Amino acid sequence: MTEWVPRSRVRTTLAVVLPGAPQLLSGRRASGGFALTVWVGLLALLASRADRVRAAFTGAADQRLAVLSLVVGLAASWVWSVLDTRRPQHVSEVGISQRTLTMRAFSRNRVAVAGLLAIGVFYLVALLTPLIAPYDPTAQGSLLAERLVGPSALHPLGTDRFARDVFSRLLYGARISLTIGFVAVAISVTIGTVLGAVSGYFGGIVDGVIMRFVDMVIAFPRLILLIAIIALFQPSIFLIIAVLGLTQWPATTRIVRGEVLSLREREFIEAAHALGYSRARIILRHLIPNSLAPIIVAATLGIGNTIVLEAGLSFLGLGVQPPTASWGTMVADGRDHLLGAWWVATFPGLAIVLTVLAFNLVGDGLRDALDPRMRT
Repeated sequence: MTEWVPRSRVRTTLAVVLPGAPQLLSGRRASGGFALTVWVGLLALLASRADRVRAAFTGAADQRLAVLSLVVGLAASWVWSVLDTRRPQHVSEVGISQRTLTMRAFSRNRVAVAGLLAIGVFYLVALLTPLIAPYDPTAQGSLLAERLVGPSALHPLGTDRFARDVFSRLLYGARISLTIGFVAVAISVTIGTVLGAVSGYFGGIVDGVIMRFVDMVIAFPRLILLIAIIALFQPSIFLIIAVLGLTQWPATTRIVRGEVLSLREREFIEAAHALGYSRARIILRHLIPNSLAPIIVAATLGIGNTIVLEAGLSFLGLGVQPPTASWGTMVADGRDHLLGAWWVATFPGLAIVLTVLAFNLVGDGLRDALDPRMRT
C-alpha cells in the first residue's frame, strides 16, 4: 500500500515564495536549481525590461509571444514547485509504471539531465529574445567607429563587418536555427512513423513498394539533393523547413518498420484483431504508441543533425538569406575575419556545437533509459 506522507507547511510556503528552493534543499539539485534559476531570472528580466514588456502589447507578434513566454515560465516554475511539495515522500514500488521507471533512469544520468536543462534554457532564451537582445539584429552602427569591434561593455560579443551587434544576432539566430530543427524533425518523424507503421503492419506488396521508395530516397546524396532543390527555388525559411523535413524521414521509417514487424506478432495485437478493431485503430492506438521509444530517440538525435544541416546550407548561401540572422550565416560572415575578428564566427560556431551536443546527450540518455536491459 502506498504510504502518503504530506509535506510540511513550511516547505509549501517556501515553494510559494521561492519556487525551486524546497527541491534544492532536499537534494534535488537539477530540478530545483532549474526552477529557481528560471524564476529568479525571469523576475530579473521582467524588472529590467519593464518598458519593453509594456510596449510589447502593442508591438509585433514575436514581442507578444516573448511576453507570453515570460508569464508562462513564471507560472510553470511556481505551479510545479508548489505541487511537487505536496506529493508523497515515500511511494511504494508495487505497480510502478514503465514511464516512472524510465524517468527515474533518465534522472540518474547526470550528463543527459544537463543536456536537457541546456536545451530548455536555449529554447527559453530564444522565445524571450525580443526582451533580452540589446539591439536590433539588423541595425548597423557606424562603419568607421564600430565595425569589427571586439567584445566590450556596449557589445558583449563584439560587432561584425557591418557594425551589427553579434550578441543580438546570436539570440535572434537561435530562434531561426532552433525552430527549423524542431519543426523539420517533427515533419520527418511524422512521415517516417506513418509510413513505417503501414509498411510493417501490412507487409507484402505494400511493404515492398514503401521500402523500395525509401531505398530510392536514401540513394540520393542528401546534401546534393538539398542544394539542388533550394537552388531551383527562392530560398526561404519555410522552404528550408519543408526540404529538411521531407528528406530525413527514411531513417525513421526503417526504425518504425522494424518495431512494428516485431509488435504485430504479439498477443495484444492478436487480441485487437479478435475484438474486431479496424486496421487504422490498431496502427494508431496500439502499434505506434508501443514504438515510441526508438522514435523519441531518433527525433532527439535528428534535431541536432538538422541544425547542422541548416547551418551548412546557410554557410553556403542557400539557407536563410541576409539580413535575417542565423548561426550558419553568422559563421559565413566571419570566415574572412577569423584572425582579426575571431568573435564573429566563434560564438555562433560554439552555439551550434553546444546545441548539437546537448541534443545528442539527451538522445543517448533516452536510449539508455528506455532500454530495460540498460536500466538494470
